[in-house]
Amino acid sequence: MSVSVALDAVSHAYGGPEGTLAVDGLTLSVDKGEFAAVVGPSGCGKSTLMKLATGLQFPFKGHVAVDGKAVQRPVKIAGMAFQAPTLLPWRTTLENLLLPLEIVQPHRSQLRRRRANYVAKAEDLLASVGLKGAGSQYPWQLSGGMQQRASLCRALIHEPELLMLDEPFAALDAFTREELWGVIRDLHAARGITVILVTHDLREAVFLADRVFVMSARPGRIIAERRIEFARPRELEVTFTPAFQEIVHDLRDHIVKARQ
Repeated sequence: MSVSVALDAVSHAYGGPEGTLAVDGLTLSVDKGEFAAVVGPSGCGKSTLMKLATGLQFPFKGHVAVDGKAVQRPVKIAGMAFQAPTLLPWRTTLENLLLPLEIVQPHRSQLRRRRANYVAKAEDLLASVGLKGAGSQYPWQLSGGMQQRASLCRALIHEPELLMLDEPFAALDAFTREELWGVIRDLHAARGITVILVTHDLREAVFLADRVFVMSARPGRIIAERRIEFARPRELEVTFTPAFQEIVHDLRDHIVKARQ
């Protein structure tokens, strides 16, 4: 299986090389089609890793590659979803979904001519996450969970090969969060895209991921890696099994030691 994302001995500091180190000697690779999760103590550089992998930041040392190409500019094949849905309140849900197509080529130059096709694709995406018929509603008319579903659809509308998720479910209640685990599980299975999830929720990481990477305290580096062997598709019942709990406790032990 070919590598989709690779960070090799990467170091990055805010404020230039003499500034505060966010990550140092960070090495990680994620295969095409794999679902990877990154966990670690607060401030360990997880979000910095996301920025480096998508070309929103560039390291002063080391090498970052996506799809076999050195990252020297923002990565067009990536879609991103964050903890806050950041939907524009003056645009309908459908119009929010179409926003990336107004920016990313080749969709930008085709949007006016193929608008009906793009609208149909957006409506299909909404239906796939349980939001059929919600395209005409404004964000303030949607619950927090519905807004996050719409945000996931917006990240997928331009058919990215890489989906980056930065704590997308952290602000939701436990039941809504678990419901959305099922949504992203099914989207990953249906589309076969590469996913990198940054999360503080160890249950979430173990339930969703093929591999979980643990980062050290700042400056961040990978200190442990755990492959998750549970068969797919996974149901929530697996989270209550002793084997699942053993993995969660093992990851927690690594994070506790990293904080000391």
